[in-house]
Amino acid sequence: MQLTRRSFLKLTGAAAATATLAGMGLNTASASAAYPLRIKYTKEVPTICTYCGVGCGIICSVRDGVIVNAEGDPDHPINEGTLCSKGSSIFNVSYIYEEKGKPIVNPKRLTKVLYRAPGASDYEEKDWDWALDEIAKRIKDTRDRTLVETVDVGGRQVTVNRTNAINWLGSAWCTGEENYLFHKMARAMGVINIDHCARL
Repeated sequence: MQLTRRSFLKLTGAAAATATLAGMGLNTASASAAYPLRIKYTKEVPTICTYCGVGCGIICSVRDGVIVNAEGDPDHPINEGTLCSKGSSIFNVSYIYEEKGKPIVNPKRLTKVLYRAPGASDYEEKDWDWALDEIAKRIKDTRDRTLVETVDVGGRQVTVNRTNAINWLGSAWCTGEENYLFHKMARAMGVINIDHCARL
């Protein structure tokens, strides 16, 4: 058999393809038995990523009321199926996969209020109602103590009703509507130092 350049390329391509498939252990029966499809028997629920104001589309695969997978929505006009690093990790906020691939609740997710008193070295567990009351009390005390009602501008008093002692940082984990309401609440309290981690 005379080996031409064309036959050499064909032979090389066939050998490379065979070696690649053999190296991957292409055995569909054993592969599907060992690793069942994660989204099998799930319901697809389209939603919007809540990390920032861009509004990327996400498809959550839900089985028995538990999200088993989250990925970009290819039909969404904004992200067209792609997600940033934060959006790609949205599943791991609540769940992680165990060794066999089953989703379990993320053990590192905080679900209780941990409070460390001034000067203390350890955290203590507190009730949610206590935390909300304590936050509201501290905000009101700070505002009442530092509220500036008027300032002198060119010899006349101008009403400002503001406080410089409170800073408000918006959250990229909240929706745009929630951040709008938080912003309105901060302005109503007289907070003028307002920022957002995404700055969109």
